[in-house]
Amino acid sequence: MADIIDGRAIARQLDEKTKAQVEELVATGHPAPGLTVILVGEDPASEVYVRRKIKACERVGIRSSEHRLPADTSQEDLLDLIASLNADPEVHGILCQVPLPDHIDTRLVLRSISPDKDVDGFHPVNVGRLSTGTGGIVPCTPLGVMMLINTVIPDLTGKDAVVIGKSNIVGKPVANLLLDAEATVTVTHIYTHGLPAICRKADVIVAAAGAPELVKGDWVKEGAVIIDVGITRQETEDGKTKLVGDVAFDECQHAKAITPVPGGVGPMTIACLLANTVQAARRSMVGNGDTGSDYADVPSRTMFTGSASKPN
Repeated sequence: MADIIDGRAIARQLDEKTKAQVEELVATGHPAPGLTVILVGEDPASEVYVRRKIKACERVGIRSSEHRLPADTSQEDLLDLIASLNADPEVHGILCQVPLPDHIDTRLVLRSISPDKDVDGFHPVNVGRLSTGTGGIVPCTPLGVMMLINTVIPDLTGKDAVVIGKSNIVGKPVANLLLDAEATVTVTHIYTHGLPAICRKADVIVAAAGAPELVKGDWVKEGAVIIDVGITRQETEDGKTKLVGDVAFDECQHAKAITPVPGGVGPMTIACLLANTVQAARRSMVGNGDTGSDYADVPSRTMFTGSASKPN
């Protein structure tokens, strides 16, 4: 039987470290880090996510605020709000919940958030820093994925890793982080020819294609580690619904370890958002000599890169 990687338990451990970071800042005379969430419209899933994020902030001592805007809010008004938050020293992290209404250019909005307050890690500056190994804020879900892998494989040097999915939010940044950790990385997607055979060689599989139960048991070699990022709600025979990942979970019990859906990657995404907010606040308040994110006990790319002296 595969070991279950308990994302909830690992997220709680990270939250404790984040809470300690907040308490340290406050004890030294700084204000608690501040996270502002912007929600445009009334998307039900977004409402749930925002509530979870606000409650999570309360648990670790981060000050949270919300801006709930009607669905017909103009793009200009939204950009004006973000500009005011960029200039507000009390705000250390800005999160604009997506999806946005169709009349708003999502890419333009995300680019308008200051890279130093972009706790989602989506700004092109942070994307560029990640791809070039020069620091910046790491996107929350990829950061969580790496932390989960590291609980099973602390040293990824030379390991074969397959990423299924090429999105800017998960697939590409996970691939960059795995490369930084000295893994040999193959990036694939649902249209990749010979995908099962490619997966059978992998020591690590990160499934992030958004295709329910795409990865079958005979795609996975004995002893592999599987991180299932996918989540789809499916209707069952009795008319109820259940959450399904990108991996056929029951077929993959010969793996060394696997994340469940739910309870795997999801809790880590929110925990890493909080950690990123504290990282941004510390950089703003106490500074850091470079553009990296190497504060003690704050998750960062430095957890996965190994020695800086390693050859390319």
